[in-house]
Amino acid sequence: MKKIIFDCDNTMGFPNCDVDDGLTLLYLLGRKDISLEGLTLTYGNNSLDVVYSTTLDLIKDLNLNLNPYKGTEDKNNRISEASKFLATTVKKNPHEIIVLATGALTNIYGAYLYDNDFFDNVKEIVLMGGITKPLIVDGQLINELNFSCDAEATYNVINSNAKISILNGHTTMEALFSHNELEEFKNSESEVLNYIYDKILPWCERNESITGFKGFCNWDVAAAIYITNPKLFKNEIISIKSSISDLSKGLLKINSHGKEINMPSSIINLNEFNKVFIDSLKNL
Repeated sequence: MKKIIFDCDNTMGFPNCDVDDGLTLLYLLGRKDISLEGLTLTYGNNSLDVVYSTTLDLIKDLNLNLNPYKGTEDKNNRISEASKFLATTVKKNPHEIIVLATGALTNIYGAYLYDNDFFDNVKEIVLMGGITKPLIVDGQLINELNFSCDAEATYNVINSNAKISILNGHTTMEALFSHNELEEFKNSESEVLNYIYDKILPWCERNESITGFKGFCNWDVAAAIYITNPKLFKNEIISIKSSISDLSKGLLKINSHGKEINMPSSIINLNEFNKVFIDSLKNL
């Protein structure tokens, strides 16, 4: 049983905002081999207030037994309710907890500022974010929206003593949720899948109007599936040396003298990836 704290910027259901953080949360809850030790909220897809209210709506709608901890957007005082929860929970469970972070890393760095042993006590930090070159999706240039939100925090997390794995934008853009998966949700007898369908349909239709593709990149879910099913990914160890200025653009610079990071380079089998994802949601 893997113990995870999920730090995210969920906006599933909020107009014109991405849906993958919410899907990642539900994926984790559906896994029988995952113990979700806590949910902390950060920003990125939208403001922290929007993330918080959207997440409370999701919890209420699906009657989830969760009490989310709210982070902060204040870079002058990163120690928040969320960062205190992260630090104290990891301290009580040394070398047992994986932190999955899919938004701005303000809360993660704040946990270290609250307890300087945080990076030594955590088992692993798995991040979704960063790019190694311009990110193009269906001909559109996509800005990096996780690491760049708080570049100083990102710099300190990546260069910490913790074991770090990064699912970057190039790898996670392969995690395509398409029309076929959408139809499976629509036609399912599961009330949860039907609920999810209603929440993600506007995002799919928005993407179709812009790119012609009725679906989306399941960015954050890829980071969660890497934790549960690492064999679905081609694994690589990369040395990264990025300045705070680089990270303000989300740029991960490969440098042989940098910090060794586990950075999977591709998804080996997308059909199996999507099956693992949907099967977990069916367990809810």
